[in-house]
Amino acid sequence: MKITLPSPAYKTRLGAAYLGDSFDLIRSIRDESVNLIMTSPPFGLVRKKEYGNVDSRDYVGWFLPLAEEFRRTLTEDGSLVIDLGGSWNKGIPTRSLYVFELLIALCRHLGFHLAQEFYWYNTAKLPSPAEWVTVRRIRVKDAVNTIWWLSKTPHPKANNRNVLVPYSESMKSLLKNGYKAQLRPSGHDISAGFSKDHGGAIPPNILSIANTDSNGSYLSQCKEAGLKPHPARFPRELPEFFIRFLTDPEDTVLDPFAGSNVTGEACELLGRKWKAFELSEEYLRASLFRFSGRVDHRKLRTESKHAYDISMPQQVDWLF
Repeated sequence: MKITLPSPAYKTRLGAAYLGDSFDLIRSIRDESVNLIMTSPPFGLVRKKEYGNVDSRDYVGWFLPLAEEFRRTLTEDGSLVIDLGGSWNKGIPTRSLYVFELLIALCRHLGFHLAQEFYWYNTAKLPSPAEWVTVRRIRVKDAVNTIWWLSKTPHPKANNRNVLVPYSESMKSLLKNGYKAQLRPSGHDISAGFSKDHGGAIPPNILSIANTDSNGSYLSQCKEAGLKPHPARFPRELPEFFIRFLTDPEDTVLDPFAGSNVTGEACELLGRKWKAFELSEEYLRASLFRFSGRVDHRKLRTESKHAYDISMPQQVDWLF
């Protein structure tokens, strides 16, 4: 039976956001029509969060059916990027293995390839978990999320020239003064091409990005409208990195756990088409502020199903 997407909750020039369960909505996406799935699903935490999350012990079984659909919808050279925070075992200062169990299951059972692992270091993260870090003082703070970059084949679309970072001062000096090719003590043979200016340095797989947005436009507009902001937002720089790295302009990006729709916002700025799924109507309504210049907040609070008159830099239509 053919399944079609419902009408979007809102749409922009490049994308559309849909209200509903990802497990249902993903079935309406055509085979091999998505170039990148960039998402941060609910983590496998022991303590329940208001946005909903699955216990780490049940996480793999919950995620795999959805991941099967991910694989079906990805283009042959497409990628799946999953941001996952770790979890502690209940009552004891040891770590859950669920993030690694999920990775192994995705590769061994569904045929994904681990293209590369990344680690997002949130330099602004508060000390946690408090019991082990600030009370008993027997652990250091947990400030890193694992990010699995997975692909259908060993050769997904990727170009690190699109994510180069500024050269260090020492590298700038080498580029200016030249470098004598030689064999390093480690055994690496550094060729003369090492001192060629390529426009920037290749970044490492540790992404140091502070998640410090506490008074940005999204939060201030949520407060003004009386809407609850999503409590677990990743910084826009995170999806921007992978969108630049793994897609081309006009490619399609899907975030099946959109939350405040940071991924959609990044796509809009980078010229990528996007689709976003979100289960919570309140979070989805608030996510519209990512794309708006001015919203009629009084209308936004109503239950009207008519389109709202919204003035903004990009054309956005609200369709609830």
